[in-house]
Amino acid sequence: MAAIFDQMLARYNVKIKTQEINALHEVMQQITLAALYRADFFSNAAFCGGTCLRIFHKSPRFSEDMDFTLLEPDENFSLEKYFDTIYEEFQSHGRKIQISLKSKQQQSTVESAFLKDTTDIANLAFQTEPTVRIKIEVDTNPPSGFETENKLLLLPYSFTTRCIDLKGLFAGKIHAFLFRNWKRRVKGRDWYDFEWYIRNDQPVDFNHLRERSLQTGYSGDAPFTEEIVRKLLREKISSTPISRVLDNVRPFIDEDQSLEIWSEEYFLQLVDMMRFV
Repeated sequence: MAAIFDQMLARYNVKIKTQEINALHEVMQQITLAALYRADFFSNAAFCGGTCLRIFHKSPRFSEDMDFTLLEPDENFSLEKYFDTIYEEFQSHGRKIQISLKSKQQQSTVESAFLKDTTDIANLAFQTEPTVRIKIEVDTNPPSGFETENKLLLLPYSFTTRCIDLKGLFAGKIHAFLFRNWKRRVKGRDWYDFEWYIRNDQPVDFNHLRERSLQTGYSGDAPFTEEIVRKLLREKISSTPISRVLDNVRPFIDEDQSLEIWSEEYFLQLVDMMRFV
């Protein structure tokens, strides 16, 4: 079945090294989803985050990691239960992988693992870097209030993935935009996705955003309202150098002409265009 892996890679227009790595990430992500489907993972969990937006809603931005949430809190959940099925799925496509469970340095409700492709691709212009890898994270103590839907993929074979719906994905993105613990680092990909939701007229699931923000992130004295969200977003935008945002997002998109309009004023106007449901 190695031919299926090659067929999946052939769908991408690879001209430079960055595009090759992005394509490899995405094919690995789709094979991982297929493995989790076979293991019945989606009976208890849903796909979310930027990779979900890319694969199932055709966002132009490539994404590295895979984020999932349990449907209900489960402090005993372990990703290792699914490792054998993931190994078998990649092996069936002629791929050799390594999976390692990330050790927790402190008490955390996020279960993490790293999946690394160790197979060289001899018939591509560039050989696969052995460091190409994806990070898998599962929120084992999810906030309430989100809705899910089943989305179809046809490769490596036909299967469905339970995903948080778009309005819930947008809520999760705003939460990450405002409260992501990256210290001084800037994740321009959050900004790109924020723009995508507004451009595609997607509303925010406010109830889910509120539940998520009150669980982790928001510590203000004022009630968490829609206007508070807009205020926090304006403060975040005004305090972040747009040059650092652009530097972070450029490796993940093929065409960057759309970024020419990006400025503080541009994103402040996008905040005014947000809709909540």
